[in-house]
Amino acid sequence: MSFNSFGRVFRFTTWGESHGPALGVVVDGCPPGLTLRAEDIQRALDKRKPGGSKFVTQRKEPDAVKILSGVFEDDRTDGPRTTGTPISLLIENVDQRSKDYSDIRDKYRPGHADFTYDAKYGFRDYRGGGRSSARETAARVAAGAVAELALKHMLGDGVSIRACLVEIGGHKIDRDNFNWNEIENNPFWCPDAKAAALWEEKLDAARKAGSSMGAVIEVVGAGFPAGLGAPIYGKLDADLASAMMSVNAAKGVEIGAGFGAAALSGEENADEIRMQNGKPEFLSNKAGGILGGISSGQDIVVRFAVKPTSSILSPRKTVTAQGEDTDIVTKGRHDPCVGIRGAPVGAAMMALVLADHVMLHRAQCG
Repeated sequence: MSFNSFGRVFRFTTWGESHGPALGVVVDGCPPGLTLRAEDIQRALDKRKPGGSKFVTQRKEPDAVKILSGVFEDDRTDGPRTTGTPISLLIENVDQRSKDYSDIRDKYRPGHADFTYDAKYGFRDYRGGGRSSARETAARVAAGAVAELALKHMLGDGVSIRACLVEIGGHKIDRDNFNWNEIENNPFWCPDAKAAALWEEKLDAARKAGSSMGAVIEVVGAGFPAGLGAPIYGKLDADLASAMMSVNAAKGVEIGAGFGAAALSGEENADEIRMQNGKPEFLSNKAGGILGGISSGQDIVVRFAVKPTSSILSPRKTVTAQGEDTDIVTKGRHDPCVGIRGAPVGAAMMALVLADHVMLHRAQCG
């Protein structure tokens, strides 16, 4: 299986399967001299790990990360420092229940990658989906934590990347209630307390029915300078879209106003500019902080839609690998809304893309 790497200068490669002994990632191109401890990465992983509430899978994985290479510490440093060599990170799987999948080993789950993996490779790991499982994203979050440290090293502490859910099952937040401080107060990373209460009711009903719901995740990068990205084939928004679409279950991406821009007039969509304090200031941000593929210095705003979890208890029509019609019920432990744990994954992917683009920008423009 090829294409397990992402990025150009700041580059990472993930490996491992949902029910294998471990997952991991190799981060290449990280600047030397960063203080990097396992606990720096663990904080990010704890936001994504399963079992945190009744609204996510009850698989009990501590997602404890180990740093295997790329750092060095002695009595002349104030902690383990990155050396500039590849950073290898390991996350062991400790709570696999492969027997949950024995009944469906020859059946294709509708909405899942079972059929397409079999069609491509002629062989697949049916235990939790192998590489097609969202379990793989734990490795991305670990890499994203390294990327975020690298960004602060290169640009300062003024940069930030945050993610939240703005819609579950068609129920959107009220933008007038948007408050970043709320996202830690509910299990949905929701910035609207009223919406979170409604989501709890709706998702609990779906969970008890053995069904699932989709979601929309919003990721915002703040404090980044103008000039990141390159015209035509190195556009920042194209790379961000590619990053978010690579997340398991993602089915759509928009930047700024996104698809909503098609309903606006030219006057409404234009982000007007005025001089304030000696520099240009935009009066709105329909462009999501990116113009012509290059960052404008405004907040970088990306949203991506995540489909309902394909593994559900409701019987669905399908076929077997032998070409027979059958029905399927997927047992086991699954997220009723995979988008909840997708929020820290989206933040990690933005960090990885921006770290890459900061380094690319410095390589060309100094």
